Amino acid sequence: MKKVAIIMGSDSDLPVVTPAIRQLKELGIETEVRVMSAHRTPDAAHEFSKSARDNGFGVIIAAAGMAAHLGGVLAASTTLPVIGIPCSAKVLDGMDALLATVMMPPGIPVATVGVNAAKNAALLAAEILAVENSELAEKLGEMRRDMAKQVEEKDRALQEKLKEI
Repeated sequence: MKKVAIIMGSDSDLPVVTPAIRQLKELGIETEVRVMSAHRTPDAAHEFSKSARDNGFGVIIAAAGMAAHLGGVLAASTTLPVIGIPCSAKVLDGMDALLATVMMPPGIPVATVGVNAAKNAALLAAEILAVENSELAEKLGEMRRDMAKQVEEKDRALQEKLKEI
């Protein structure tokens, strides 16, 4: 199975990406986590994404805050899917990162999840890999079925509580 790269713009983004790391591990997807900056180490980011396919990656997740150009910089050097996680910062609560990540020019797409939504980034990466991996697709299907059961159980419990009101 292909690997997933998680590239953070700063090590301070680790608390945001930790749910993605955990989710990918739970699904048995090999993950490499690195720190690279679109602005301070652009050559390293370029080289990583340029060689990512040859190095066994199938998807790149880019987590960055503020100007959040990391996803676009990585996407510019590869045709692998890039998923951006806009990270919340002290200023503008991540809206700056969301807009910087989602508003890519035509021809260089970056799929974008919600602010700090690392788990969804991991699940989207897994769904992309599952296009060609039926075992992973089944794991994802089982997760969805489990989520549905949990909601149904919560609804049953709610209905019981409502009888007491």
